Amino acid sequence: MNKNLLLSAALSCMALYASAQTNQWKPVPGKIMSPWAEKVDPTNVLPEYPRPQMERAAWKNLNGLWDYSITPKEVSAKPKSFQGKILVPFAVESALSGVGKTVGKDSVLWYNTTFTVPANLKGKTLLLHFGAVDWRSEVYVNGKKAGTHEGGFDPFNFDITKLVKGSGKQELTVRVWDPTDQGPQPRGKQVRKPEGIWYTPVTGIWQTVWLEGVAPTYLANVKQTPDIDAQTLTVEPKVSNARAGDQVRISAWDGGRKVAETTIDASSTASLKISNPKLWDTKTPFLYDLKVAVVRGGKAIDSVKSYFAMRKISHAPDKNGIQRMLLNNKFVFQFGPLDQGWWPDGLYTAPSDEALVFDVIKTKEMGFNMIRKHIKVEPARWYHACDKLGMLVWQDMPSGDLGNRWDSRPGVYGRATDKKRTPESEGYYRKEWTAIMDALHNSPSIVVWVPFNEAWGQFKTVEITEWTMKKDPSRLVNAASGGNFFLTGHIIDLHHYPEPAMPTPELFGKERVLVLGEYGGLGLPVDGHVWQQKDNWGYQSFKTADDMFKRYSTFIDDMKKLIDDGLSAAVYTQTTDVEVETNGFMTYDRKVIKIPVQRLKSVNDKLYTGNNALMP
Repeated sequence: MNKNLLLSAALSCMALYASAQTNQWKPVPGKIMSPWAEKVDPTNVLPEYPRPQMERAAWKNLNGLWDYSITPKEVSAKPKSFQGKILVPFAVESALSGVGKTVGKDSVLWYNTTFTVPANLKGKTLLLHFGAVDWRSEVYVNGKKAGTHEGGFDPFNFDITKLVKGSGKQELTVRVWDPTDQGPQPRGKQVRKPEGIWYTPVTGIWQTVWLEGVAPTYLANVKQTPDIDAQTLTVEPKVSNARAGDQVRISAWDGGRKVAETTIDASSTASLKISNPKLWDTKTPFLYDLKVAVVRGGKAIDSVKSYFAMRKISHAPDKNGIQRMLLNNKFVFQFGPLDQGWWPDGLYTAPSDEALVFDVIKTKEMGFNMIRKHIKVEPARWYHACDKLGMLVWQDMPSGDLGNRWDSRPGVYGRATDKKRTPESEGYYRKEWTAIMDALHNSPSIVVWVPFNEAWGQFKTVEITEWTMKKDPSRLVNAASGGNFFLTGHIIDLHHYPEPAMPTPELFGKERVLVLGEYGGLGLPVDGHVWQQKDNWGYQSFKTADDMFKRYSTFIDDMKKLIDDGLSAAVYTQTTDVEVETNGFMTYDRKVIKIPVQRLKSVNDKLYTGNNALMP
C-alpha cells in the first residue's frame, strides 16, 4: 500500500473515531448555553497547555469522554459496568458533561478511562496531573492506588511511573465523594437546593487532566517573588529527587535578550538582579520570560519555561494621613467587578479557553482595572490572561462551614464574632488555603488575598489573617471582605448595597486601607437569556438598560467624592448574571452585554484621574 493510501486510511479512521465520540455525547438540554458551547468537540476538549507558569514540552491531555457511574457511598470497589459517558473536565451536574445528574453526600462518582503513553513520554518519570477535583478523590492506575486528595480548588499530581504497564493501554479510575453543603470543607457557593445567591453543586473533575513526562530528578515547583525597590527577583526552586552536586540554572529574558542569569545549588534560593526593570502595571503589563533548569555535570536534565513581572503592591498615607493602596509606589484607584466565574453550560468550567478569557477581555474594555475573584479559584490559564492583560486580581478563599452571625449594619464594627470550627473543619481550611496560595503565588496580577467573605465561616480571624500575611508578605491581605471586623490585616472592607459607601476614614483610615468590597447589584433580566423565566433576583431591578445605566452613572459620581475622602478601591456586583441572579453587566450566557462597553468605560475612566494629586 502506498503512502497516500495509508494516509487516507488513517484520516478515515480518525474521522470515524471522532464521529463515534460525538455520537456518544451531547449537552443536556433545557438550560441557556454560551456561544462557545456549540463549538465543544469531545475529541479535543480544552487542549491548551494547562500550566503556563511551568511549561514543559512533553505532556499529554487526557480530557475527553470517560465512563462514569454514580453508586452508594459505601461501594468501595470499581463498578463492573458503567452508566454512560461523561465529558471530562465538566462537572457531572453540568450540561456540557452530557450527564446533568446530582450526586450528593450519600453517593460517590466513579470515572474510568484508558490512555496510552506516547513515545515522547516513555522512559520518563510520569506525573498524572489534575487541575481540580471537587472534593475527595481517590485515583487508581491499572487497579493500583496512586493516591488520595482532598480539596476542590487546588491542583495536584501523583507519580504513576511504577503503576504503568510496559506498553499498551493503561486504565485510569477515579472515585470522588463531595458532600457539597453538608460537610465542613471549602465549597464556595454550591448548595444542594440552589436559590438566590447560592448555586448548583459541582461534583468531580472540573479542570484539565493531563500526563507529563519528567526526568527522575525534576523541578517540582519554582516560586518567584519580585522586589522593584531592590531591583531583584527571588527564585526558590523545589527539586524532587535531587542528588549531591545538582545545581539549578536560572535566567531572565526580555524577549531575546538575557537580562540576568545565575546558577545555585539545588537546595538554595536565588536572587537575580533585574536592573532598571520594566514595571508591570494595568496599562503596560510587561512580562519577562524565565528559564529554569536542573543541571548535573554541566548538562540540563530538566527544564521549564515560565515568566514573571516586576511589580509591587503596598500602602502608604496620603496628604491627610489616610492609608492608600499603591501599585509600584503610586496610588492607583482599583475598580472592578465581583466575578463569580460560573457558566450556564459548564458551571465551574468555561467551555473553551476563548470563553475563559472573554470575561477578562470584556472587563478590561469596560474600563475596569481589577477583578475580585469571588469565592472560587480559576484554572491557571485565567490568571495567565490577567497577567498578560494587566488586570489586578483580588483572590478570595472559597468559603465553607457557614453558620456564624454577621453584623451587617453600616458603620458598626465593634461586635465582631468568630465561628467555633472543629479541628477537622479548620484543618481543611488551612490545607486548602495554603495550597491555593502556593499554586497562585507566581501570578503578578494577584495583589490581594481575601481569607473570608461576609462572616461565611469566619473563624480565628486575627490568627488566620496574620498567618496569611506571614506566608506571603509580598501582597496585601483583606481579612474579611464585608465580614466581622477585627483589628488585623492591611484593609478594612465594607459591603453596601446598592449605592456606594465607605468605612469611616477618621476611625480606620490612619491604620488601614479603606475599600468598598461590594456594592451595586443593579438587576436587568433579559428575556431569552435567563436561567429561569420567573423569580429572578437583583439588589435593585430595572426594566431598561438606559435606566440601569443612569443609576450606575450616579454611583460613579458618588464614588469620585469617596475617593477624595480616602477610598482606595471598590468592587461592583457583578460581571455576569449567575443562575437566578440577574445583576450582571452581561447575561449568564454572555450573549448580551446590557450596557455597551464603551459607554461603561466613558464613566468608569472618571475614577482614575487626579488620584496622584492626593499623595504627598
